[in-house]
Amino acid sequence: MARYRYRYNPEQLQYEKVPYTWSDYLILGVKWVGFAGVVAFASIYIFNSYFESPKQRALEREVEYLEGQLAIMGSELEKVDHVLSEIAERDDNIYRNIFGTEPFPEHLRQPGVGGTDRMRDLRGFDHSQTIIQTRERLSKIQRKLVAQSKSFDELFSLARNKEEMLASIPAIQPVRNEDLTRVASGYGYRIHPIYKVRKLHTGMDFTAPTGTDIFATGDGVVVRVQSKRNGYGKNVVIKHGFGYETLYAHMSKINVKEGQKVKRGEVIGLIGNTGTSVGPHLHYEVIKDGTKVNPAYFYFNDLSPEQFEQLLERSSTGNQSFD
Repeated sequence: MARYRYRYNPEQLQYEKVPYTWSDYLILGVKWVGFAGVVAFASIYIFNSYFESPKQRALEREVEYLEGQLAIMGSELEKVDHVLSEIAERDDNIYRNIFGTEPFPEHLRQPGVGGTDRMRDLRGFDHSQTIIQTRERLSKIQRKLVAQSKSFDELFSLARNKEEMLASIPAIQPVRNEDLTRVASGYGYRIHPIYKVRKLHTGMDFTAPTGTDIFATGDGVVVRVQSKRNGYGKNVVIKHGFGYETLYAHMSKINVKEGQKVKRGEVIGLIGNTGTSVGPHLHYEVIKDGTKVNPAYFYFNDLSPEQFEQLLERSSTGNQSFD
């Protein structure tokens, strides 16, 4: 840059040499810096708009890869969730049925999540919705796993007691087949022999001569010994555990006392005709979790499949009961 500039003097009609001052240099420098800045900004804008840097291309490839992995993860979580649902179904409908226990509570399998927005920190990004859905699905699976683990812990405990349970479940007839005159009446609505009205018969009647042996149908403890003039007459209740109880009524003689432990097949009394009864027989009931159920389904230890079918057919006949 020249150190001088020329300015026309109209009074003298000639050009005069005028030196540049520091302010002139400052103004000129500002202009050049401004121009360079505009050029640089424009260059950067054009480059960023129409060209990609290697770093940007690498970042875009990484984002695309992560998006693909996120989609795969979502698909895999869906498969895991499906497998867990199948395990839960088998748990409730097979494993728990084997041990005679109730299905695992649904509110424990599907626990809710309350409180504040746990995904608040994930919102506001391009992929927020996908990430939030994946996190929620993962959280749901984690809760299911915890619930299933608790259910299996309970089943393992039942399995450890399986031998005791199998010995306790009432699983034989209380009267030997060779001692039976017939199965007089089964579980269901029957005509009462005295009142002549249709009434729910909550057990099964085995007719046999007075003095015939009556057997405990499973291991347990005698919790009731009664001798009444009406109703069940002389009767015994055995508590087997695991929600099972059995009742033996209209006995002529009782061979056990309250608090006594008995084994399956042990003689606990003799058939009679006491209480509200019209002939020598045993009225036998099975109670599960406080509800009287059909005893016919519990004779699997000493009946063949053919004998069991015949028993069901005879016991389901809508005849008159003996009590």
